[in-house]
Amino acid sequence: MGTPHISADNNQIAKTVLMPGDPLRAKFIADTYLDNVEQFNTVRNMFGYTGTYKGKRISVMGSGMGMPSIGIYSYELFKFYDIDNIVRIGSCGAYTADLDLYDVVLVDKAWSESTYAQTQAGHEIDTTYPSASLNAAIEQVAKSLQIPVHKGTIHSSDVFYRQNAGEYEQIRDQHGCIAVEMESFALFHNANVLGKNAACLLTVSDNIVTQEETSAEERQNAFTRMMDIALGLAE
Repeated sequence: MGTPHISADNNQIAKTVLMPGDPLRAKFIADTYLDNVEQFNTVRNMFGYTGTYKGKRISVMGSGMGMPSIGIYSYELFKFYDIDNIVRIGSCGAYTADLDLYDVVLVDKAWSESTYAQTQAGHEIDTTYPSASLNAAIEQVAKSLQIPVHKGTIHSSDVFYRQNAGEYEQIRDQHGCIAVEMESFALFHNANVLGKNAACLLTVSDNIVTQEETSAEERQNAFTRMMDIALGLAE
């Protein structure tokens, strides 16, 4: 089959795809957790793999950074490969001191200044939502694993480096955002317009309030609780 950005053939990709931003994190998950692994994508080094987890089939693929990148990959997976579920598994920066490093966040709403939804489908909105059923399934897995999960609104930003670094306080207070990342708004939008399911699990990699942060290697390899939850969705 193949698309401009994914080289997989039909049936090489499972119905549920986990999407970390970093393709090396996708490789780490495949190498560490999956059996019977088949690599289905190397285009632009955006690695994708399908394997089995506890005997159940699941795929994992990098999304890149930012809404345009995850927008391309998630759209192609949903539209041309007929994937049912995409779960973003990424990192976030906490907007509150109540979140500690490595805490797991389940996004129940993504607020953004982005024009992605307007440009892609003419939707003049600033908020997108995950699949309620997929979020419920994630909560059930987390409960069975006894892993605490924080639910809340995420700020899905187009910009990593802001000239006004203190602007996050206004965004947090006006929109109730507990953390920031850069992809969920577009992922949820694509799922909504295509009638598919999307969710987002995040691990706190840094805290903007307390100035605590993790290393790049830790972000690639150490977010194991989030991975354990997401892998529990294998079908």
